[in-house]
Amino acid sequence: MAANKTPRTKMPEQDPLKRTSNFLEVALGYAVEDAKKEAIRCIDCKNPRCVQACPVSVKIPEFIKQIMNDDMDGAFDTIYEDNILPSICGRVCPQESQCEGACVLGIKGEPVSIGALERFVGDYGMEKNLADTSVDEEKPQKVAVVGSGPAGLANAASLRRRGYQVTVFEALHEYGGVLTYGIPEFRLPKEIVNKEIDNLKEMGVTFVKNAIIGKSITIEQLKEDGFEAIFVGSGAGLPSSLGIPGENYNGVYFANEFLTRVNLMRSNTFPSHATPIKVGGTVAVVGGGNVAMDAARTAKRIGAKDVMIIYRRDKDSLPARLEEIHHAEEEGIEMNLLYNPVEIYGADYEVKAVRCERMKLGEKDASGRRRPLPTGEYKTFDIDSIIIAIGQKPNPIIKQNTMGLDTHEWGGIITDEKHMTSLDGVFAGGDAVTGAATVILAMGTGKDAAGSMDEYLRNKA
Repeated sequence: MAANKTPRTKMPEQDPLKRTSNFLEVALGYAVEDAKKEAIRCIDCKNPRCVQACPVSVKIPEFIKQIMNDDMDGAFDTIYEDNILPSICGRVCPQESQCEGACVLGIKGEPVSIGALERFVGDYGMEKNLADTSVDEEKPQKVAVVGSGPAGLANAASLRRRGYQVTVFEALHEYGGVLTYGIPEFRLPKEIVNKEIDNLKEMGVTFVKNAIIGKSITIEQLKEDGFEAIFVGSGAGLPSSLGIPGENYNGVYFANEFLTRVNLMRSNTFPSHATPIKVGGTVAVVGGGNVAMDAARTAKRIGAKDVMIIYRRDKDSLPARLEEIHHAEEEGIEMNLLYNPVEIYGADYEVKAVRCERMKLGEKDASGRRRPLPTGEYKTFDIDSIIIAIGQKPNPIIKQNTMGLDTHEWGGIITDEKHMTSLDGVFAGGDAVTGAATVILAMGTGKDAAGSMDEYLRNKA
């Protein structure tokens, strides 16, 4: 029980004053002794709630015990059995609301740093090339996976392990989906994403880029080409707008566009790469989630002097991870809370200011947070650009060009309990079904859908 009183082992980080001038990773990871020191804190519960809270059911106490026993190879094998992206999930998953949030040590103290340990083991396995790329007996059936984001990658890996002939179709010119275009380099180095995808290629998964399913290739054509089951994991890439005057001015960006320009098109290295992006000296970011924090911290790194978050609720209601909020504040991001933009002002087609209404909090709404209410009081912030990060919806391309695919009014694909859509043999998961969510939740649905697809193909054979 002494482990209950032992504080968490802090992961080293870049100095806040230095890191805002580079895109190097902020969190630096555990050394071996740090990982073992943290692993010893685990009390190996008889009923491990952390496993139940993990969307892909990683055997957490087992891999932690292996770290304690210096069996790093075994720890990696244990994680990789259920999670093909441990280095990624260790960095970007919201552990505080999942595995760590369920840890019993958190009741009276600090939970085990499960995410940091998973990252340590994932990086160790990547360095040692430990990923198991073996497959079961080859099967003749062809399976198509639409989208190479976390849902698609998890689905592809699960089906390929079962021996199916898997082809992943990606609309963009780089693989990884939101892992590549949506998360900044300082949070998730793209080298890690590429290595994880290389493991799937070695396993025998075929990848095809610049293929827009619903445009260049339709669902019907995939079936005609012999794909007997299809998984749609196309994500949520359609941004939500504020719906206020002034959103058409130059200097107004949507967060996914902004982050894509930096991540895929390397705007931060202009002029060596010919994709400029202008933010000016003062930037406002509207929203309070991880994407908003990513956009704000990125704007700081590409030259903005002053960056502010504008969010209509209070700090306790911010949906971003606590770690991301902490890092943003350390980096000098200003939090203007309880403000809601009502109009963007401009001159000569350029953004100049944003007018916001002061909000107050009322009773709780469906999200469980207190509802923001207008006060009739206003404040204007002088800015040079504004980034809108208030959520994203599934892109309608597949729906618009696929007969009989049922979707919700807001655009999400409707599926049954086995992840089957209204079309026979077509399954879906991840953000294309739920709307923007987390990497690990998307992986969970991709993995679960693979089991249903396997059952479908076996019954069809």
